[in-house]
Amino acid sequence: MLDFAIFAVTFVIILVGAVIYLYPSSRRASGIPGLNPTEEKDGNLQDLIDKGSLHEFLVGLHDQFGPVASFWFGRRPVLSLGSPDHLKQHINPNRTTDSFETMLKSLLGYQAGSGDGTAEALMRKKAYENAVNTTLQNNFPLLMKLADELVGKWQSYPESQHMPLCAHLLGLAMKAVSQLAMGSRFSDDAESLSVCIWSEIGRGYLDGSMEKSSNRKGRYESALAEMESVLKSVLKERKDLCSGQATFMDSLLQANLTERQVMEDAMVFILAGCAITANLCIWAVHFLSTAKEVQEKMLQELVEVTGEEPVTLDKIPQLKYCQQVLNETVRTAKLTPVAARLQEVEGKVDQHVIPKETLVIYALGVALQNADTWPLPYRFNPDRFIEEPVRKSFSFLGFSGSQVCPELRFAYTVATVLLSTLVRKLKLHRVEGQVVEARYELVTTPKDDTWIRVSRRS
Repeated sequence: MLDFAIFAVTFVIILVGAVIYLYPSSRRASGIPGLNPTEEKDGNLQDLIDKGSLHEFLVGLHDQFGPVASFWFGRRPVLSLGSPDHLKQHINPNRTTDSFETMLKSLLGYQAGSGDGTAEALMRKKAYENAVNTTLQNNFPLLMKLADELVGKWQSYPESQHMPLCAHLLGLAMKAVSQLAMGSRFSDDAESLSVCIWSEIGRGYLDGSMEKSSNRKGRYESALAEMESVLKSVLKERKDLCSGQATFMDSLLQANLTERQVMEDAMVFILAGCAITANLCIWAVHFLSTAKEVQEKMLQELVEVTGEEPVTLDKIPQLKYCQQVLNETVRTAKLTPVAARLQEVEGKVDQHVIPKETLVIYALGVALQNADTWPLPYRFNPDRFIEEPVRKSFSFLGFSGSQVCPELRFAYTVATVLLSTLVRKLKLHRVEGQVVEARYELVTTPKDDTWIRVSRRS
């Protein structure tokens, strides 16, 4: 299970390299302030490695050069945008693909789509989003069941018990995503855990040296082929069952997609859905364990909206404060700290011209800690989202509203079910003396497991 976490969040240098590899290079000078290459062949690659992650490298880059800065990957210039205002100037709300999907598909070797609004791209995007929505509607009772099982397990522990959030909530996410994506074939824990073939994919990317190691490359290609084989088998099984739209793959099969497209979209949903859902839940529960007053406000809202009844899918939009808690979790944890786009036509940000075919990095983790937009940015404070300008900035960055990626919307639903079940039955307590450090990759996760204690509500 922890191997899967490694895969989901440790793309390291390959994150930039895979995107650059897929597109022709450009040597046109941008004139944008930034680092000179420290090595002719590798550019600033060693600087990035020394910082430990792309996000931490970008924090230092923007501290030194401001919200619009450049660096070099190999012989190619890369532009990074690190403030909400500058990201607003570049983000196109009419694109048919989101940047998270673009990066993940590039790493998997799938065609990410041009995002140019073609009829086929729009159709595929709509089919994907409809599949996520339909799957949640048809399987909401299953999410409630999984949350009840986990909370029931936690209720059985003594108050002194330290509980590992990563282990438990990765398990919850894996069960939820695999069962909703593929059906009852993955209902048993053993079958669900078999999806940990992804761990071999993760090992191939751990230090960015896969291309230099035939053994690593072989393991990666073998694991990817095995996972694709599993999905193709499930696809055939679901097709033969003619089971309507019970699962994510069923819904895709009802759309006008090829079997290859169904397999690729299922792969993206399972990988991204599990990584984002698990880490959103982990960070939300961690932050709640440090904020008793937030737990009580969530409980008060839950009682006002649902009474003594469990939360339902149609009631979730009414849980405004819970939404604020999840928004603040995403912001404080910097849940997806980096995204990327290829500049398809020459563009401009402020006075800076962006040449065609420039790789543009969205330093979302930097932007989410911008003190001008988020006062006291390192403090966990869900009340900041009462303010309309704050909500608009968050939405424009793609974390809420119409631009949110389907996997994050799915994760919000799972997290709402979990948190509403938790705060109704338990109080969450932090473990004294614990220091939680983040590992920043494609999705931000704790470096080590995070622990909490719980006590029953009277």
